[in-house]
Amino acid sequence: MTEIFPGVARRYSRRVQVPSTTAADAPGTSHQWHLLDNESELKDKGIEPVGTLLCVHGNPTWSYLWRGLLNHVSAHELPWRVVAVDQLDMGFSARTGVFRRLADRVNDLGDLTTTLGITGPVTTVGHDWGGLISLGWALAHQQQLANVVLTNTAVHPAGFELPAALRLASHPAVHGWGTKRTDAFLRTTHSLAHPALKPEVRKAFMAPYTNANRRTGVGNFVADIPFTEDHPSRPALEATAEGIKSLKVPALLLWGPKDPVFSDRYLRDLMGRLPHAAVHRFEGAGHLLPEDRDIATPVFDFLGHNNESKAAHRAQALAVYRPMLAELDSRTEDNSTAVVDINPPRSLSWSQLGQRVNALAGGLAGIGVKPGDRVNLLVPPGIELTSLIYACLRLGAVIVVADAGLGTQGLGRAIRGAGPGYLIGIDRALTGARFLGWPGTRIAVQDMPSAKRKLLGVAHTIPELLEAGSQATPAGTDFAPADPDADAAVLFTSGSTGPAKGVVYTHRQLAAMRDTLRETYDLKAGSALVAGFAPFALLGPALGATSVTPDMDVTAPRTLTAGALADAAAAVDATAVFASPAALANVLETQDSLDASQRRVLEGISLMLSAGAPIPEPLLAKVQDLVPNARVHTPYGMTEALPVTDIDLDGIRAAGSGNGVCVGTPVAGAQVSIAPLDASGKAGDTPETTANLTGEILVRAPHVKDRYDRLWITEQLSTSIPGWHRTGDVGHLDDAGRLWVEGRLGHVLNTPTGPKTPVAAEQAAESVTGAGRAALVGVGPTGTQASVVVMETVPPARRAAPAPEALAQAVRVAVARTGTKVSAVLVVPVLPTDIRHNSKIDRAALATWATTTLAGGRIRNP
Repeated sequence: MTEIFPGVARRYSRRVQVPSTTAADAPGTSHQWHLLDNESELKDKGIEPVGTLLCVHGNPTWSYLWRGLLNHVSAHELPWRVVAVDQLDMGFSARTGVFRRLADRVNDLGDLTTTLGITGPVTTVGHDWGGLISLGWALAHQQQLANVVLTNTAVHPAGFELPAALRLASHPAVHGWGTKRTDAFLRTTHSLAHPALKPEVRKAFMAPYTNANRRTGVGNFVADIPFTEDHPSRPALEATAEGIKSLKVPALLLWGPKDPVFSDRYLRDLMGRLPHAAVHRFEGAGHLLPEDRDIATPVFDFLGHNNESKAAHRAQALAVYRPMLAELDSRTEDNSTAVVDINPPRSLSWSQLGQRVNALAGGLAGIGVKPGDRVNLLVPPGIELTSLIYACLRLGAVIVVADAGLGTQGLGRAIRGAGPGYLIGIDRALTGARFLGWPGTRIAVQDMPSAKRKLLGVAHTIPELLEAGSQATPAGTDFAPADPDADAAVLFTSGSTGPAKGVVYTHRQLAAMRDTLRETYDLKAGSALVAGFAPFALLGPALGATSVTPDMDVTAPRTLTAGALADAAAAVDATAVFASPAALANVLETQDSLDASQRRVLEGISLMLSAGAPIPEPLLAKVQDLVPNARVHTPYGMTEALPVTDIDLDGIRAAGSGNGVCVGTPVAGAQVSIAPLDASGKAGDTPETTANLTGEILVRAPHVKDRYDRLWITEQLSTSIPGWHRTGDVGHLDDAGRLWVEGRLGHVLNTPTGPKTPVAAEQAAESVTGAGRAALVGVGPTGTQASVVVMETVPPARRAAPAPEALAQAVRVAVARTGTKVSAVLVVPVLPTDIRHNSKIDRAALATWATTTLAGGRIRNP
């Protein structure tokens, strides 16, 4: 099949003469349009289309932008007609000699569809200003409209200034030169691709615009941007912006957040106008999203999607519901201690905590915070964070929690992705918000000098809100109960397997998490807990437990010392401790500093939970020695569902060694199944509980997340088996029904002998004398990958290098017993880990590093 341009079959290109009814044209005028249209191909294949995708490009692209949709239909023989237009004065359509405004272009598109005889059902697909035009057509043809798909567009200024790039292009001194006389505007737009466009693709995008006469439409498009209220096209823009609020058809918003033109603020505006829309943000993608990412697959998945999986998934969440604030509300007269801060020392009784929560809720309501509004909390765990969390829950506002452990770049991605309307933070967080452009009305935790307040753009402070709220709602009686199935929280994953993902929980699901912990670990009201693991910090008051956060940086678990743990436990007469494996490792390393009284405090602990990553039995045994009277448990779970299974030290010893890490049996209310791996390492779609069958771990429980936030594609993948959440972990169930975790699905090696999971091999490598932590990674093409061990040593290696021969041979022999043949052994000073838990090895980074190293590249530390 011959191509007119790379990726475009010649048969798709057609020209159509279209009579014009547009007021800008003289009566009797007609124009020749150029289209990419697969109608003839469908007829030749005997395929009757179930609908038409009407694809409208923006400025300065053309129908070439939508070739991926055409090729996807062809490759999969899907029953969809795709009509990608070149707007008049653009692409290879006619140059009309008339300045065409927004309303004209909407009418032009209607003239075309009338001529083509397109009667529906129609899915509009738009990008850039083509998005606004496609929506104008949609409103005028609602009887034909079936769906709306948009990529990086805007329908209204929404109170924002013209983006800098467009402001420059529209400036009188630049406009004619930049958009018409030269190809500067085109080259600038093409440079926004991530990754860069291939030379042949860039040439194809330039092809219709080879001289100034051919670029007239490019310049006119820029001149017609209606950002001022008196602009001639402003009425048409506002009519469309308001009109789409009435659209009830399914909508899909696909977005590249690295867009300097249509940033996330325009996405948030669209979401406000189309609140039912499915949304997916492609981290790292930009303005030219259809070039940056495969959008065809999600578009057609969306068109063929049914809601059975979500309905089945939601059915699991219909547990008995007791609001998160029920325990707090039952203790309005209780003067016993509820929460304690260590540094500086401070505590609140249950009565005082309730009063503070209500006052904060009243203060937040007074500045406009409403149910459903997102409030980003950049506040360390302690009394302040606890009060703010429960104040937001009281209001029905949605808390957004992304900790500083993600790093500045990761934290910024998370905040911009969640799009909070309000941002409450300490000074450091407010500085980041001001200078990195994080969204949200800024609220300072503490009072600050007026000059600093102005510099950081702080609109309110917590002391101000407390004072105003105390006067407005002293008893907290004016707050309507939150809808149990409304959003309550957006919690971000660790970012250890890619950009951190926002995980949405409803009020019902948060309450179910609380109830699962209570039932599994007998955490009754009156318990006292040390929360050294951030996810548990918000649950103390809901459990009715007195809680304290140790003197540590919870975003850096290794900052928890034995002394800090003991002092925190002493402050509340703790009965339970929650901490990550990395935190406990440092506690053990610093335990020699404990005095006799501190050791006696730790002897009083009755429950020790270590969550966040698997913990080896030898380390757990040392923890048991430190808290000799405690039940030592290691729950398995993830941000999407915590906990899923549980096991204690005795259970680990009873399970013995095996293929992976034994994480026990499902917790109260949870079910676990396995989706077996096929020969290529891909997980299937059938849940099974057959013993010793390796596959992706599936879970369902009342406390599984509601959805991924603004990640529609990720959500569809995670719920593709109705009623189950795909965890992305691999493992198996043993004969006793215990779950063994063998690694991540993305870390499975595809070797000539079939898929290999990494954990058993890593444990074998770590058993060799002189070995520290180890990671098994695959090097080479899928299906022929070689198994490579990358490991730390004891004492640590000074630099990355091939392992000494004796060590390498010992590792090969040990790993061979697990059925894996090791091709190479490399040693490094320190294995790269995720920044939240400091314990999850970044195998993806190691695989890339090992590939470069073994290919003869310069050996650098990973």
